[in-house]
Amino acid sequence: MADTDLQRPAHANADWSIPQDWASYSAVEHATWDRLFARQAKMLPGRAVPEFLEGLEVLRMSKPGIPDFNELNERLMQATGWQVLAVPGLVPDDVFFNHLAERRFVAGRFIRTPEQLDYLQEPDIFHDVFGHVPLLANPVFADYMQAYGKGGQRAAGAGAISKLARLYWYTVEFGLVRSAEGLRIYGAGIVSSYGESIFALDDASPNRLGFDLRRLMRTQYRIDDYQQTYFVIDSFDDLLRATLETDFGPLYAELETMPDVPVETILTSDHVYTRGTQAYARQKDAHEQA
Repeated sequence: MADTDLQRPAHANADWSIPQDWASYSAVEHATWDRLFARQAKMLPGRAVPEFLEGLEVLRMSKPGIPDFNELNERLMQATGWQVLAVPGLVPDDVFFNHLAERRFVAGRFIRTPEQLDYLQEPDIFHDVFGHVPLLANPVFADYMQAYGKGGQRAAGAGAISKLARLYWYTVEFGLVRSAEGLRIYGAGIVSSYGESIFALDDASPNRLGFDLRRLMRTQYRIDDYQQTYFVIDSFDDLLRATLETDFGPLYAELETMPDVPVETILTSDHVYTRGTQAYARQKDAHEQA
């Protein structure tokens, strides 16, 4: 939920946080959350990573409807030391990174209308909280999010935020992970979307490519449709390790000399996952075994 050239609203604190004001939500807004939650929770088993499904328990509040951040933060703090802060909408990049670096996730407090169940351009509380918070209860992914925030602070000084944003987009928002049972989804933009939860695994049209940090950070993306390319990690441990062990300064310099890759492009060096009868197989693996 970051952007540039934003003006802080007068009612927001210096860190852009605002009260959630849980008591002000209407019955319709609570019912919208419950409808969205029930629909996704029913269809995600067998599609989402086990860590996400386990993390859903932190969202099962003692009262129905939109989670009360006070109760939610008690559970998150106990699990991984994270907190959720309400913000008025998109926040500046530096504010976003600073919060992540301190294990604080910013979330919009508004929820979509019943007529917007299947698509909303600006992230709402369902995307931000249902999509992101369950994995913040996982210690490894929680560490990755904090590492990303610290990396964002450094990227701002290097003028490389646009490159680093692609890492967030293709992992935190639209990432897939490989498992013995096939590919599973973990990105918040997928797990919070009924349509993309199906599309990301079942549709034949998108590219599903093995995770490669340099390749990923060269890859363009689009925000107005389902993704044409997804990147597949082997595990959250591998993702965290790649982030912590990479010297991003030289990488940013190298990327400046390389052209961007259009979102629909497959390179000869890519590891491409293709749909099999029960699970996805990586084409290069099949060639190596032949």
